[in-house]
Amino acid sequence: MALDNKLNITDSVELARMEEKISKKKAVELFGNAYLDNYKTGTYEMLAAIHQYLFDEIYNFAGKVRTINLAKENFRFASVMYLQAALENIEKMPQSTFDEIIEKYVEMNIAHPFREGNGRSTRIWLDLILKKELYMVIDWSLADKEDYLLAMERSPIKDIEIKHILKQALTDKIDDREVYMKGIDHSYYYEGYVIYKAEDL
Repeated sequence: MALDNKLNITDSVELARMEEKISKKKAVELFGNAYLDNYKTGTYEMLAAIHQYLFDEIYNFAGKVRTINLAKENFRFASVMYLQAALENIEKMPQSTFDEIIEKYVEMNIAHPFREGNGRSTRIWLDLILKKELYMVIDWSLADKEDYLLAMERSPIKDIEIKHILKQALTDKIDDREVYMKGIDHSYYYEGYVIYKAEDL
């Protein structure tokens, strides 16, 4: 079953194809325009603005905090009941060093504030923090997809692995459109979420 969407697509494969096409186009626009200039880097407000920009043509929930509980394989993301408090705490986290920034990124992944499109939005958000604070970004083509996904799965318990993978992929090419586009391409992978009920917690 496809998620409810503004395109009235009922086939999940077709929806995924259109979602990728539209949100990639919007991500390219973000690189070249001043849409995010009025948002403070590292805030949830900026992340929500990114998400809304990428997905507003597709979903009514673009830029809005999810109202359902989500899990991926055996990992359950933050419960809706505690999500707002989690986002407020994440916003207060420091972001002046590489380790602090990745710790903040890991916590935002655990929060998973949106119904769909968290990975794509949060990776752009991460790069904007790195760009502002360290004058660096991630060259996502240098981060092996499987290693990255496994490290992200383990990061709530131990984040040393994801820090190592992302540190090896750092580059100072902060205004390089090609590096940015590699990151966008890297972002599109199957996100197998499972909706679960509050009573299952």
